[in-house]
Amino acid sequence: MTRVAVVGGHGKVALQLHPALVSAGHQPVALVRNEDYRSELEGLGAEVRLLDIENQDATAFAEAFTGCDAVVFAAGGGPDGNIERKRIVDLEGSLKSIEGARHAGIRRFVQVSAIGVDDPVPAGTGDVWRAYVEAKREADAALRQSDLDWTIIRPGRLTDEQGTGRVALGEVPRGDIPRADVAAVLVAVLDDASSIGHQWSLVSGDTPVDEAVRRAAADS
Repeated sequence: MTRVAVVGGHGKVALQLHPALVSAGHQPVALVRNEDYRSELEGLGAEVRLLDIENQDATAFAEAFTGCDAVVFAAGGGPDGNIERKRIVDLEGSLKSIEGARHAGIRRFVQVSAIGVDDPVPAGTGDVWRAYVEAKREADAALRQSDLDWTIIRPGRLTDEQGTGRVALGEVPRGDIPRADVAAVLVAVLDDASSIGHQWSLVSGDTPVDEAVRRAAADS
């Protein structure tokens, strides 16, 4: 059994990820700042540890990762109009997670990003969306430059539709993807060492998740 620390442990992707990890034989460790989430998360099979992404430092992250074998960074600053929070959560939270993983002796690191963040930001893009894209882009670059065993998954527009278990993974056009299928891909890449060192976009498609991961690794 692998113990997987999930940063942003009460996010919408994380809520799908915890039971998916349990089903695959792993122990999710949900990192959240609010004690009120404990019973809900424990009901999904997660161990709960408290971590304030915005206000604690990398040392606290390392302590929260104690005993874990992998880290999934699934945190996000949310849909609100707070530009500063995009950098604090989406970028600085990722940077502290990377440093915390190093300090904790954890090599495996999977990051949830967003499709197309390396593309030029179109003229007229709102300041909040621009800040989000730039934060994700910088966080991904920092992870790629690290010495960790990283994988970056860049989903398209996230939906709450029921997962299909079939996706398109790799260099793919923009599209939608249910959060449940994102969670399934995160579990699959954690279980497949061939995904290490790869960055893939993810949308709904026709290929079963495990096969999609194998194909993407072979084609990269």
